[in-house]
Amino acid sequence: MRILLVEDDKDVAEFVLKGLREAGHLAEHANNGRDGLFLAASESFDAIILDRMLPGGVDGLRLLETLRGQNNQTPVLFLSAMAQVDDRVRGLKAGGDDYLTKPFAFAELLARVEALTRRGKSEGPATKITVADLELDLLSRGVKRAGQKVDLQPREFRLLEFLMRHAGQVVTRTMLLEGVWDYHFDPQTNVIDVHVSRLRQKVDKPFASPLIHTVRNAGYMLRADEA
Repeated sequence: MRILLVEDDKDVAEFVLKGLREAGHLAEHANNGRDGLFLAASESFDAIILDRMLPGGVDGLRLLETLRGQNNQTPVLFLSAMAQVDDRVRGLKAGGDDYLTKPFAFAELLARVEALTRRGKSEGPATKITVADLELDLLSRGVKRAGQKVDLQPREFRLLEFLMRHAGQVVTRTMLLEGVWDYHFDPQTNVIDVHVSRLRQKVDKPFASPLIHTVRNAGYMLRADEA
């Protein structure tokens, strides 16, 4: 799943992001309400974990009310130190799907988020990502292109999943370091280049048309053609 965390507490954010990524999810983070609203409104997420008290001029309630006003029905779990009954009721009435108070156990947070995504999709959660003739199965961790099995190492699978979830978009080095390697700094190594090269050997080289493209001075893009 692709999950957005909107949380201004650095320690809480790092703890939650680490847990989500270790559980196999893609996690994006905004540390204030304004950036959180921009990401939530402009990109697609399977779930949002949202703090109530946020800097940036947009608190959690206002952020969610704005999203719902735009008919954005992404499941939202409030994660807040505001634990009174009235606080929880206000969060749910604003459009929240669930409310978890701090301090919390990560296992419960993860279970609640996964339950929300199951509940929000009557046909069940999406388990496959497809771009052109490339198919990635999130349950079996299998990859096929043009019906042929592609064997990937775990890090290669995670890299391909990230590129496919951002298909048609430029993916920068920073995005890959944070989303695939969990680095919040540049280690000044060629780890990305090496893994992209290996991925191309398996996903592109045996087939007629490439899907993974280099965007000069920017990063990479997975798309079906050169147009």
